[in-house]
Amino acid sequence: MERSITLISLLLVGSLSLTVWAAQVPKVVEVEQLEDNLFVLRGAGGGGNTAVFVTTTGVVVVDSKNPGWGPPLLAQINALTSNPITTLINTHSHHDHVSGNVAFPATVDFVAHETTKANMEVMRAYSGRTEPPANVFADTAGHGLPTRTFRDRMSLGDGGDRVDLYYFGPGHTGGDTWVVFPSLRTLHSGDIFPGKNLPFLDANNGGSGVEIGNSLQQAHDGIPDVDTIITGHSTQMTWADLNEYAAFNRQFLRAVEGEHAAGRSVENIAAGWTMPSAYEGYRVPQTAQIEGSVRVIVDELDVRGGR
Repeated sequence: MERSITLISLLLVGSLSLTVWAAQVPKVVEVEQLEDNLFVLRGAGGGGNTAVFVTTTGVVVVDSKNPGWGPPLLAQINALTSNPITTLINTHSHHDHVSGNVAFPATVDFVAHETTKANMEVMRAYSGRTEPPANVFADTAGHGLPTRTFRDRMSLGDGGDRVDLYYFGPGHTGGDTWVVFPSLRTLHSGDIFPGKNLPFLDANNGGSGVEIGNSLQQAHDGIPDVDTIITGHSTQMTWADLNEYAAFNRQFLRAVEGEHAAGRSVENIAAGWTMPSAYEGYRVPQTAQIEGSVRVIVDELDVRGGR
């Protein structure tokens, strides 16, 4: 009995120590300069990629990372430029892209798609998860929530400072925004193009495994004069990579549709899927992730088919 109590105590102390250690790990913001006035800010444990676009008189920020990352982001941005931060754009509503908003001053214009704003106000659980993410906005009386929204397209600024926002339909979530810096022929895709891997489809927040391929293709075909893509979580990609990623998602949908029509279960479809040879270099997902994506698609197909 004493040995059991000792073991439990050690486990509890160990768990507490790990929690304290995690809280004390410094949040180090890493900077990659793409252009004279465009930077990508990353950090281990920070969440999605943040873009910093320095304009003539201000700074436009895209996405603000996980809870607690707002202050180090602000410090790094202030080290890059003395221009004031004027605008913060959120590509979608997930906590690892929006939680840092709360640290930005009230003078900032928070911009997002109208569906993203609605999702941020609720911060519901993601598909496949039972617990919702921490709602940091509940502790700030809504500070950091979007103050301006758009539906299909919006432009901010003009000339070389212009930023164009596009929405082409659901994918990762229901409000995936493409943020374009026309003067630099660069855009930030958020997590609708996270990198070369199977996307996480969050149907609970409006995402769609049936529509994501079309949304990606419409973005590729509808946004002019872009060479470089800042992805949601990976390194930069090319415009050709986006076209390929759209095809990859359509091919995955067709594979699931065929197996589902043949009467196979979600588990069997996921277990039998392998990365097509045409997509060499794509990260091979774990079975649980495949199963999650398959389940979202199958549920959509069933709803559309009246099941």
